[in-house]
Amino acid sequence: MALKMFLNVLYTIGIALCLFTFYWGFTHGHYPFVAGAVVVGGAFVMLKIRLLKEVRTMQNPKTTPAKGKR
Repeated sequence: MALKMFLNVLYTIGIALCLFTFYWGFTHGHYPFVAGAVVVGGAFVMLKIRLLKEVRTMQNPKTTPAKGKR
């Protein structure tokens, strides 16, 4: 669980850096930086959402489907 909390912090820092890079690149006219920040930021957001869903299912075992039952 500590690893997942550490990953959550890293993803949050990555998203913040991508937002800063997006703003800096847009104001200075460096559009390749803007494009890179959007792509990497989107990846961080997707990874963070997946991590949050995984942690939620670990905390609520009732919501996971029963294996072998139909």
